[in-house]
Amino acid sequence: MDTTILDQQRIYDGWLSLTRLCVRMPNGAVEERHVEDHGCAVALLPFDPERRTAILISQPRIPVVMAGEPPLLEVVAGRLEPEGADYTVRKEALEEAGLHLHATQSVGYIWSMPTISTERIHLYLAEYSREDRIAGGGGAADENECISVHELPLATVWAHVLEGRISDAKTLILIQHLRIMRPEVFDVASSAHED
Repeated sequence: MDTTILDQQRIYDGWLSLTRLCVRMPNGAVEERHVEDHGCAVALLPFDPERRTAILISQPRIPVVMAGEPPLLEVVAGRLEPEGADYTVRKEALEEAGLHLHATQSVGYIWSMPTISTERIHLYLAEYSREDRIAGGGGAADENECISVHELPLATVWAHVLEGRISDAKTLILIQHLRIMRPEVFDVASSAHED
């Protein structure tokens, strides 16, 4: 027997929506579930293979502040625009990191919290060079994101992963993907030391 939605009621509608559902489970039991929906997203790890650097950002994340934890180092990310994932990832790269991207590489998508959310994050890698940093970044002026941009040697980024200093899931996945696909860019001997 399949899982069947018997009834659903929107109980909140704002920046996100919250829906209460009545579902019949595969074993026949009827259960109540709640689902949050705020749309899908994109996430991007920009890296410079020549200088062996990557750009990460930090910004106030209120749930993280509420938990009393330090700010997260994250990849560039944003809500999926109607124009599509590739358009959105380029727009977010310019807004958040000041980067003009020439090409992007899709590496798939992930469900961020399948227990309660419909959000799927489209994951991307993109090469950049020093010349591609055409603006300061920091986020869209009308969104008050307070984004700080960090250009770090990939060897340092990997050390942060091993030390447990990067705890954002989409960021960990993209760093590990790059490490598997392009291990040479993490070479300590050739890393640039900029921030």
